Amino acid sequence: MTYEDILYEIRGGAAWITINRADKYNAFRGQTVDELIHAFQTAGWDRKVGVIVLTGAGDKAFCTGGDQSAHDGQYDGRGVIGLPIDELQSLIRDVPKPVIARVNGFAIGGGNVLATICDLTIASEKAQFGQVGPKVGSVDPGFGTAYLSRVVGEKRAREIWYLNKRYTAAEALAWGLANAVVPHEALDAEVDRWVAELMDRSPTALALAKVSFNADSENIRGISALGMRALSLYYDTDESKEGGVAFREKRKPDFRKFGK
Repeated sequence: MTYEDILYEIRGGAAWITINRADKYNAFRGQTVDELIHAFQTAGWDRKVGVIVLTGAGDKAFCTGGDQSAHDGQYDGRGVIGLPIDELQSLIRDVPKPVIARVNGFAIGGGNVLATICDLTIASEKAQFGQVGPKVGSVDPGFGTAYLSRVVGEKRAREIWYLNKRYTAAEALAWGLANAVVPHEALDAEVDRWVAELMDRSPTALALAKVSFNADSENIRGISALGMRALSLYYDTDESKEGGVAFREKRKPDFRKFGK
């Protein structure tokens, strides 16, 4: 596959996968997700790769979720919702090696979900975390909700999804959304340090540990599959479409006019 939306590079035993859409705050469209899936499949079973690093281009954003300009009801790609994000989420869990989220800026919406489900999250002090789903007529009815509650607890997870606030890197660290927070200029050095330590560990032991951790929350994959079907139906409603229209028109959405 020839990549347009991402970059792929091997550094010191780590495969660096970078969403290369800085002008869109590294939001993903259908093609982006397909390219990410291909890259994770390539890195996941490459014996020369011991760690995978997921990040975003530039200094402003790790990832801000689905590209609203490619979201008119369904998204512009394949899959249940026109965006095979559920496949990507499962693949991040399935690859038999640690995945590090290098959060260099905004980790918002679907980007927050990706940072959550990566094995480890290392963030710049400039990073911000948060959800926007109910503000734009969307939700992640699987790992983004059910797994998030395992990471930060039910009350925090509901706050994140219901109120759609932004949280600092320090707050993310305190809540368990991040493993480490460092000055922005030290981010790459910190990621490299973690990669070097992981490369000294037994790859089989790491793979077994990862599978063992995942087994406890594997039922969420089924919740996600069911939820994505419901989400597809929701995306075809005027209520959901109002979120995308309002975003493109740069106004506050009026969801209540569609309420039952």
